[in-house]
Amino acid sequence: MKQIDVCFTPDLLHLHTIENTIVVVADVFRATSCMVTAFAYGVKSITPVATIDECRLLQERGYMAAAERNARKVEGFELDNSPFTYMNEQIRGADIAMTTTNGTLAITRSRGAVKVLVGSFLNLDAIANFLKTEPYDVMVLCAGWKGRVNLEDTLFAGALVDRLKDNYAMAEDSAIMAWRLYGQGKDNLIGYMSNASHIRRLQRLGIQKDITYCLQHDLYDVIPVLRGNALVGMEG
Repeated sequence: MKQIDVCFTPDLLHLHTIENTIVVVADVFRATSCMVTAFAYGVKSITPVATIDECRLLQERGYMAAAERNARKVEGFELDNSPFTYMNEQIRGADIAMTTTNGTLAITRSRGAVKVLVGSFLNLDAIANFLKTEPYDVMVLCAGWKGRVNLEDTLFAGALVDRLKDNYAMAEDSAIMAWRLYGQGKDNLIGYMSNASHIRRLQRLGIQKDITYCLQHDLYDVIPVLRGNALVGMEG
């Protein structure tokens, strides 16, 4: 039987083997939620890069550029890390360069996998249905926060395990832990996460609407996938 595993932070990725595995990267607040929203609104590609300097170089080459550090937009870039920014006609058909504190780093570290997919609650069902048709093991890579575990990405991992539990065996305790956490919180994720560190961080910035939006399930039937250095839509 195929197996599903969970890596709680990219700093633990070296303990796992991903060569024969599909990696689903989750940075629920807010990078992967932004990416899924962008593809739902017609973006052509998103090139994730680890550093601000790399993002600036692509901006100079004509890319629209999004840069975030510590949950705030970096000065000099067109786009920020709110999904509502990507609900805009200007991004239709655009090539975007993006760097974020956690999410884009997790994606760039996953390049050795069979496929690298971008996951969020917004496209949870689309991801689960696709993986049911694949022959490979799956790892959910939680972006976390600066190398530390966070609750929202772990809950997404648990939600995906829950959707796939009849098709995949839980490989390690991390998958069981994530699944059980999601089982405890799934009926009221906002309430369950009320004291989570990143919730508090975002609330200080006055963006409660981003939190609420990013915790919605199954809004979009899109799957960003890494091809070469860029994310494209699964059909792209």
